[in-house]
Amino acid sequence: MKTVYPFGYVTNLLYICGKIKEEMAAQSVYNEIKRRVEKSKRGRLFFPDDFHPASSDAVRSALVRLCRAGDLMRVAQGIYCYPKVDRKWGSGIIPPSIEEIAEAIAKRDKVRIAPTGAYVLNKLGLSTQIPANVVFVTDGSGRRVSIGKGKGILFKHTSEMRIFAFRSTLMQLIVTAMREIGEHNVTDEQIAVIRKHLEHVTEEDYQKDIQLAPIWVRKKLS
Repeated sequence: MKTVYPFGYVTNLLYICGKIKEEMAAQSVYNEIKRRVEKSKRGRLFFPDDFHPASSDAVRSALVRLCRAGDLMRVAQGIYCYPKVDRKWGSGIIPPSIEEIAEAIAKRDKVRIAPTGAYVLNKLGLSTQIPANVVFVTDGSGRRVSIGKGKGILFKHTSEMRIFAFRSTLMQLIVTAMREIGEHNVTDEQIAVIRKHLEHVTEEDYQKDIQLAPIWVRKKLS
């Protein structure tokens, strides 16, 4: 005699089988993401889209699990890092720098960026001010990325393509810094610091990049 199961029993069984299948698929996604992360170089930044074509829910769940396990750290919404670890001094996890995060975002979005503002002055030792929001000009869309505790990265769209034409990143920083300070505000002490940085710029790069600087900057550095 054929056994006839109640409709509710069959429905529950199908539901349980479906949940088991979902959990197995989620575990498979988790295992694959964990494998890729652990094969990566320490310090690499990841975005959920890096794990396409897995479903967004499965990827999000896997990333949360990896963060809870200490394998990843969440540095901003939708941005994760396989952190470097200071084994020499034992100071623990080394988070990515603001610039590393900005560059990873730019690479993902296929846009160009260049630091500007107080951040550049601090980077070159021309100011002790550390801005809460680091500003980058970009040929992409403008927006702000929150890093937490009031800090963030501000991308400002620019139509001035000259900033992206420098051969030397250091020359780009120097010219940007001098423009930030202003022709009538730059001091002899700041010029002396800048000249020390110029020692690390090749003559070929200097001659090419100085043409991109305002006339007053060229005169100050001549």
